[in-house]
Amino acid sequence: MLFLDPVIRRLFVAQALYWCCAMIGITLTALIGLQLAPSNSLATLPLGLLVVGNLISVQPLSLFMQRHGRRAGLLLGASAGVCGGLLSALAISLESFPLFCLGALPIGAYQASAMYYRFAAQDAVDAQHRGRATAYVLGGGVCAALIAPAMAVWARNALPVPFTGAFLLIALLAALALILLWGLPAGGTSTPASNVLGMARRLLERPVIRVAILTTAIGHGLMILVMNATPLAMSFCGLSLETSAEVIRWHMLGMFLPAFAAGPLVDRLGCRRMALLGCLILTASAAVALCGLTQWFFLFSSFLLGLGWNLLMVAGTTLLAQGHEPGERGHAQGLMELGNGLVAACASFASGALISNLGWSALNIAMLPLLALALLMLPPRSKILTH
Repeated sequence: MLFLDPVIRRLFVAQALYWCCAMIGITLTALIGLQLAPSNSLATLPLGLLVVGNLISVQPLSLFMQRHGRRAGLLLGASAGVCGGLLSALAISLESFPLFCLGALPIGAYQASAMYYRFAAQDAVDAQHRGRATAYVLGGGVCAALIAPAMAVWARNALPVPFTGAFLLIALLAALALILLWGLPAGGTSTPASNVLGMARRLLERPVIRVAILTTAIGHGLMILVMNATPLAMSFCGLSLETSAEVIRWHMLGMFLPAFAAGPLVDRLGCRRMALLGCLILTASAAVALCGLTQWFFLFSSFLLGLGWNLLMVAGTTLLAQGHEPGERGHAQGLMELGNGLVAACASFASGALISNLGWSALNIAMLPLLALALLMLPPRSKILTH
């Protein structure tokens, strides 16, 4: 079985550790921002800066791994996660909002490196199993969904200064990932230096590359927009942190549990059909969110949000591999993650302002034009996305 491959197993566990860190951060960071920030509209600024850290790291990491191998780049990213967790814990203990914002940047670099776990999995298998490899590694998030919400609630008050323990826990989990990733093959190639802008232009001239990048960017951006705002929206509705953590748990299950079916389906049915289904599910998520403000509406819409993200991420990642040569891998994968980072940065900075000034309904309505754009890029008779 593909899942028994030692590289896939290590990446699966590393993914679980990363998403435990991410889920703790998703549950608590905006709430910490509310306490430390000078105004409510800045509550999600640390989450936005986390995405900025992702953004400035993602392309250099990809090119670094193209030359020096996956292990070196992934170890570098996990080390950044350790540093970011420690810095954020210090910021909370000092009640310093600027320092807390600064601590988000290296955590963003850790996030950037973790996004390459699925590409590392593709490198370990043949072309016929790329969808499965991608999905199995993404499926590591299921473990995080089962345990991370309880960890976040426990870590909130684990130390005398509230929330400090949560970010020390993030540093510890990143350190465990660092140890685990050390066992990956060293790899590395002697790929000569090339003009980054010129290579990017050549890649983007290919329709398959453009559609792959747009597919994942829209899914990822919309997921970040709504996910970051969800704890704030629930807080404004008077719902407890424990309730918010449970909703985030179901969101994470939606993100990762379907991966075990999505991978084989992408390999069998093709990227186009799965991307179309993902867009429709995200539309359904927005519709459910507009129907009510109780726990169950938040829970069901968040689950659908995660499910739609999963299908678009697996479909787009698998599609990208069809559009580039091995020597172009670092550039192509870096472009995809750069696109994801750009839209996620915009979504993170916008989510706090949208939820504070316009409300939960407006935020979900904002999803619909982008989903319409994604659907227009996936015409029924297009040959771009056939597998």
